[in-house]
Amino acid sequence: MPTLEFKGKQHIYAHHLTVPYRPLEPDESRSCNPADTDDNLIIHGDNLHALKALLPRYANRIKCIYIDPPYNTGNEGWVYNDNVNSPLVKQWLTENAPVDNEDLEKHDKWLCMMWPRLHLLKELLADDGVIFISIDDNEVHHLRMLMDEIFREPNFVAQFFWMRTATSPFLSKTVRRKMEPLICYRKSVDEKLNLFGGYTEGGDMPLLNESNAVRQLEFPKGAFCRVNLRDGIYKAQKYNRIRLVKEVEVKNEQFLSNLIMEGRFKWTQETVNREIKNGTLFHIKSDRFSIRYERNGEQQAKVPSNLITQDECQVGTNEEADTELEEIFGSNKFNYPKPTSLTKYLINMVCNENDIILDSFAGSGTTAHAVLSLNKEDGGNRKFILIECEDYADTITAERVRRVINGVPDARDDTLREGLGGSFTYCTLGKPIEIEAMLTGEALPSYSALAANLLYTTSGVSVGVDALEQENNDGLFHSDDKNDYYLLYKPDLAYLRSNAAIFNLERAERIRDASRENDRKAIVYAAGNYIGQRELTKMGIIFCQLPDALHER
Repeated sequence: MPTLEFKGKQHIYAHHLTVPYRPLEPDESRSCNPADTDDNLIIHGDNLHALKALLPRYANRIKCIYIDPPYNTGNEGWVYNDNVNSPLVKQWLTENAPVDNEDLEKHDKWLCMMWPRLHLLKELLADDGVIFISIDDNEVHHLRMLMDEIFREPNFVAQFFWMRTATSPFLSKTVRRKMEPLICYRKSVDEKLNLFGGYTEGGDMPLLNESNAVRQLEFPKGAFCRVNLRDGIYKAQKYNRIRLVKEVEVKNEQFLSNLIMEGRFKWTQETVNREIKNGTLFHIKSDRFSIRYERNGEQQAKVPSNLITQDECQVGTNEEADTELEEIFGSNKFNYPKPTSLTKYLINMVCNENDIILDSFAGSGTTAHAVLSLNKEDGGNRKFILIECEDYADTITAERVRRVINGVPDARDDTLREGLGGSFTYCTLGKPIEIEAMLTGEALPSYSALAANLLYTTSGVSVGVDALEQENNDGLFHSDDKNDYYLLYKPDLAYLRSNAAIFNLERAERIRDASRENDRKAIVYAAGNYIGQRELTKMGIIFCQLPDALHER
């Protein structure tokens, strides 16, 4: 397969593997209704380091990633600074130098910035997950080649085109650009991808039943509709689509006949009546007022268009996004934000009601707003993770989310005025866990932070920091079907230099007996060891030396 070559690639090719692990440190003063360990997250810090910090808990768990990176137009003044260790690449990049129109190597720098981040994003993505990337004509060709190399060419799904403006610049010297590219890749070609309930042969459909698909009832703008659902009346006022708060099974022909008369349906009434007589089960779902149906186990498909417009998809433009921010803040505090409707549209393509959505170039916080809005509409429990490196992470990104959670008093939209509800934990990045710092005692991580990092680094097991605590005096902190994991550690240099931190025979025998009782092996992390590995192997124990174990994987 052809590969993309660019200046600096040889220096950053494996850079994502050498990025130090920095634990997330919650900031309660900036959080909003902080909940449990699975709370939504807003992280302020370098997104390269933040993505690495997420790996111990979220590797292979993110269902949908949406990012809107710098477009590299030359007018943005973005800074490349990833603290790459190579002297050659440091000399070439010129640390903290902004990228501008006069920079002849701006494409190389942009690719150097994106390469390690895309690798970490791929590790976080679930096997059936999807990544969407907004971009424009400056880098779309390079990005496609970069994604082909990292995600592999067979995992390319589509290049969408979003109508970003209804009033493109009339002063353009070449072409008036009204559309913006948005590319989509899946993580694994082995996984069956479902977009809006469409299916690939042999794939499962993530709907109410395995063989369901979506047919939407759409109501005209400004319509006032009354719908009788057995035991209640629900209304839709000035919405494109009626919103329901519960799911019911419909078998009544008269109900559907009345319903179709008030709305516009993709089936004729004759077809609907025939399907009812054939025993088709119709399910009214909240969210988009979708009717999901099944018949004789046959799978139906509704596949999205690669053209994302207001008329076909109810997705707004940059102008709509500006209006949204003005309504929330009283003025537009952010350049070129994306509309909430676009992010909701993308999330709805691939996500169920309990999936996790990640945005590592969070900007104005649109992705969080979209997730909370969807949860409000259908009672879902989707989670968001936002990462923003700029100083406005608190004053714009997080502040927008606080306001839409608690309510915007002057908002025209009733739901926004009342508040969408929800919560998030605001985090910053702690000190890096590095071998040199541990050896000198300059930076000793907490027990749980080190345990989480070791577990992922050496075994690829992703578990949250908060879930890892020492369970007994021998240092047991985690167990799975095959292994018990032990860590002899305290964030105290005197302890680490004492005999208490050394793995000895007495402790090894206790660990051996405990693990054999549960038919598991034991993995022990410690600063020293008094037993040979041959003897430990007989006992079913693998010993990992600290701090060397930090770089085993």
